[in-house]
Amino acid sequence: MMPLGIKAFVDFAFKKIFGSPENSAALIGLLNAILDLPRPITEVTILNPFSYQEFETAKLVVLDVKAKDSAGRIFNIEMQISIHPGLLQRLMFYASEMYTDQLTAGDDYTQLNTTISICLLTGNLFPDSDQAHHRFQMMDAESGRKLDRAIEVHTVELQEFQFDETTISNANPLAQWSWLILNGHNYTAEHLRQLFPDLAFQQAIGCLETISSKTEDKAMHDQREKAQRDYDWMLSTARKQGIEEGIEQGIEQGVERGREEGTILGAIQALQQILGDVVSGTQELTCYTDIELKTKLAELQERVRSRLT
Repeated sequence: MMPLGIKAFVDFAFKKIFGSPENSAALIGLLNAILDLPRPITEVTILNPFSYQEFETAKLVVLDVKAKDSAGRIFNIEMQISIHPGLLQRLMFYASEMYTDQLTAGDDYTQLNTTISICLLTGNLFPDSDQAHHRFQMMDAESGRKLDRAIEVHTVELQEFQFDETTISNANPLAQWSWLILNGHNYTAEHLRQLFPDLAFQQAIGCLETISSKTEDKAMHDQREKAQRDYDWMLSTARKQGIEEGIEQGIEQGVERGREEGTILGAIQALQQILGDVVSGTQELTCYTDIELKTKLAELQERVRSRLT
């Protein structure tokens, strides 16, 4: 039999596995593996269920899974193939938005529940650490006292779990999920079912098998994987040119601040070139404020993403 060939870390497959109500056991299994709560989650409601339409109309952005459990905790789970500057800040921003969105005018603050932002990564977010799972919570630095019903951010670097098919069956649940997400496409559904007999994993494997055997699903998976690959290449090209021009600009100005600003200027110019726009001169761009430059860069990045849909 042929391997499944479906990569669970491609956004289409990830959202169909963990964002489909019929696969709630898979989502519960993943959440329990990451959070390791005193009382495991037993029930979740998916707030933005999987649909084909979101992939047909969405730009190339992370399509996350939003859910709420029976204790009122709210979750945002996303899969990140590329690591870009500001990722941690974005995760905290989304978690804060979820926290404040719980209340409307006149509501009591005591009604606020924990919001948890979870990011699974195929890359290395913290190069100076071999720790796979980071849990960021609000706590007092001196006493270690944590704020209850507050905001949490979790990052999981999937590749940091060092297991193979001969040892993964004896690993902890988070390592097993990480291995399945990263490596499941290289194996047959039958082999995976033997490695992971629990219901949560069986649901995930069944979903991968369905995508593999259904022409429409397989085509969408392959399309999204190619779009992600093309997007990463374009950003890598823009980043490389931006860094090179930023260093040159920094040398001319002779100060570290000039180097930082130059990097942003170079990235803007590189994206303008990719998009076929008139490339702004360095002197013209230096007239903008830092906020204006960052806004312009974000707008150009969004236009690049839209080209790939």
